[in-house]
Amino acid sequence: MKKLITKCFKVAVLLFIGTVFLSSCRKEVSGTTGWGVNTPKNGGFEVVPFYEQETGPGLILVEGGRFTMGAIEQDVVHQWNNVPRTQSVSSFYLDETEIRNVDWREYVHWLRRVYGADYPQVFVNALPDTLAWRDELSFTKPYVELYYRHPAYSEYPVVGVTWLQATDYAVWRTDRVNEWILIREGILKINPNQANEDNFNLDTYLKGQYEGLVKDEMIDLNPNNEFRKVRVEDGILLPRYRLPTESEWEFAALGLIGNTIDERILDRRIYPWNGHWVRNKDDNWQGEMMANITRAKGDYMGVASRLNDAADITAPVRSYWPNDYGLYQMAGNVSEWVMDVYRPLSLEDNNEFRSFRGNVFETYEKDVDGYYLEKDSLGKMVMRGVDIKNPEDELEKRRNYKKSQNIDFLDGEFSSSVFYNDGAKATAPAGKLMYETATHSLQSNRTRVYKGGNWKDRVYWMAPGSRRFLDEDQDQDNLGFRCAMHRVGSPTAWE
Repeated sequence: MKKLITKCFKVAVLLFIGTVFLSSCRKEVSGTTGWGVNTPKNGGFEVVPFYEQETGPGLILVEGGRFTMGAIEQDVVHQWNNVPRTQSVSSFYLDETEIRNVDWREYVHWLRRVYGADYPQVFVNALPDTLAWRDELSFTKPYVELYYRHPAYSEYPVVGVTWLQATDYAVWRTDRVNEWILIREGILKINPNQANEDNFNLDTYLKGQYEGLVKDEMIDLNPNNEFRKVRVEDGILLPRYRLPTESEWEFAALGLIGNTIDERILDRRIYPWNGHWVRNKDDNWQGEMMANITRAKGDYMGVASRLNDAADITAPVRSYWPNDYGLYQMAGNVSEWVMDVYRPLSLEDNNEFRSFRGNVFETYEKDVDGYYLEKDSLGKMVMRGVDIKNPEDELEKRRNYKKSQNIDFLDGEFSSSVFYNDGAKATAPAGKLMYETATHSLQSNRTRVYKGGNWKDRVYWMAPGSRRFLDEDQDQDNLGFRCAMHRVGSPTAWE
């Protein structure tokens, strides 16, 4: 009985606090017009206080800033495509670890459950390429059969995943995290029977094309409506998970927050950790390898009874020490996909703020009456590229961009080729593009950057400034990824 009274008292206190809060909100007025806000009497315009972004599952806040991007060590492979330059990176969130096998199995399980009956190819296409472990002169069949599925490897980073697959995973994760937030806040109920197009998708929910199992609808202060769905303006939903940009990944890997005082960088790091060595200098761990790497030709693990990095191939995602942001294995273990399209001249063709190459601007497709097209059979909104010929896009009024596809901007277009001159037409003769986009090309619009060293690499590739590339639909047994998320509002955490 005493417990029941206590519980009732707590509920009463919470209700009182809520009533006071709501009352105070309803008394707020606009500093622009003087009209009251958060009240149906004045039209129901809502102003939601926002203090701090919720940290999504698996993420670490990376406080942004200025840094020197690019390679500073000796260019032993003679690439010379990553010359140091100053960049500013906004604060963002990054996964604490690489995406694990168990994470990917959860993803595939959901796809099989939702789409398996009618669209089995969806989850089949999402399976990692376990044949990436095959080698003509190596007995790697056990990894083909066991690495992805066996529970012994659950905490190991997923490999054999293409850039396209990693991007799709980030979209799925965005939907699942935001769906859970709505369930946690008491707005939706858990619906284990989602199938085909009837599944939660952030875009379809915001555009009014997904209802779900409603538990408690939000009261709409607009006097013309009774209830409404959650909106972006409510500050409840999280931004989208995505791959990090190259500049974000490199900034996070350097971890300069750990050796910066009053805007002075005391030591420009070669690796994600302090010092110029790959072994730990701490007395308790002296001599231990800081990352999972290959020390020398044929030496992947060291001598029995004294394995130098305690790993033959990859290692569990928290096997080594994190950097000063708390991020694990930003060097070694697996290399990681980033968003950027690869270009060797990135040092010249870059923006000093949030540098990124790969923008393709899209918008939601509408019918002739101006309504959004119905979602597709998989429950996703229909998108299209913006078009200067479409009057709805009003691109002729814009000075910042004139087309949807901007991957080639300033680099790779005919105007940037050796065949261009001021008197020539702005079209490329056949076979005269700077970058030919055949099925497989060293540089094309399908070629993506990946960063960081991996378990097959020597020490040189452990430097955050190193960069390599691979076609977006290809994969490797030493290539994985982690997700990022935009930081809204203040670049520093609220205290």
